[in-house]
Amino acid sequence: MKKNIHPNYEKTIIECACGNKWESKSTVKSIKVELCSSCHPFFTGKQKLIDTAGRVDKFKARLDAASKARDQITAKKEKEALRAQKKAEKLENQ
Repeated sequence: MKKNIHPNYEKTIIECACGNKWESKSTVKSIKVELCSSCHPFFTGKQKLIDTAGRVDKFKARLDAASKARDQITAKKEKEALRAQKKAEKLENQ
C-alpha cells in the first residue's frame, strides 16, 4: 500500500434530524442524515410525510398546471368542433 495517498479512517459521529446520534467509522468526521432507523416510517410503523425542499408542493403545482392546460386544450377543441358544425349546417341550409 502506498503511503500518504489514502484518507484517514477514523471514528465519526452520525447525527439524524430527529436528534439520534451514534458512532461509526468513516473518512469523514461528522455525517448528518435526514432519516434513521428510529424515525423512519418503515421501522416505526407510523406513516408520516417527509417533504424535503417542498417536493410535494412542487409536484402538486405541476399537476395542477398540467390539468389546467389539458382543460384549456379540450375547451378549444370543443369550440372548434362547434364552429365546424355550425359552418356545415350553414352550408347545408344554402
